[in-house]
Amino acid sequence: MTVRSGESVLVVIDMQNYFVRDVSAHIVPVIADLVARWRSAGNDVVFTRYVNHPGSPYERLLGWTECMEPPQIEIVDELRAHARQATAVIDKKGYNLFADAGGAALIAGRGWRDIYLCGIATENCVLATALGAFELDLTPWLIEDASASHRGRHAHDAGVFVAGSFIGGRQIISVADIPALPTVPEDRNP
Repeated sequence: MTVRSGESVLVVIDMQNYFVRDVSAHIVPVIADLVARWRSAGNDVVFTRYVNHPGSPYERLLGWTECMEPPQIEIVDELRAHARQATAVIDKKGYNLFADAGGAALIAGRGWRDIYLCGIATENCVLATALGAFELDLTPWLIEDASASHRGRHAHDAGVFVAGSFIGGRQIISVADIPALPTVPEDRNP
């Protein structure tokens, strides 16, 4: 595995107030460090935010009406400065970054081929985006220790298991597996 400058992007999925809870908060500092190191190496970062809306399938079919407005939809404080410095912040209406025209167009337009994924929730939006990348003939990399579920470890583990079936077990990696990321001094992290 090689992080190819210009062809690789780190996608930070849905690190929003609603999803970051006691069972998922442990990845916030991991992602903050990863983003700082990734950007320090000159690579692009994209943040996503899930924004629900009245009449959505989530409301109609699941009866779920959360994540429609601030503060639930906002990126958590610890990552907000990183999001401001990102290549893009994409608001999406579904699980998958590629389901919305803006996300798919950004990825295609920038020529990114290797899609490194982290964030919340492993079993939902991270998994769906990994599968979407796979189906677009891109190379998804699910960063397991920089992903979590707001439903707990069992849901995260289920997402990792299913992702291995969909995109291949070799595509499930840890932060330590990502080559050539420099160490960024703590005082340089935003």
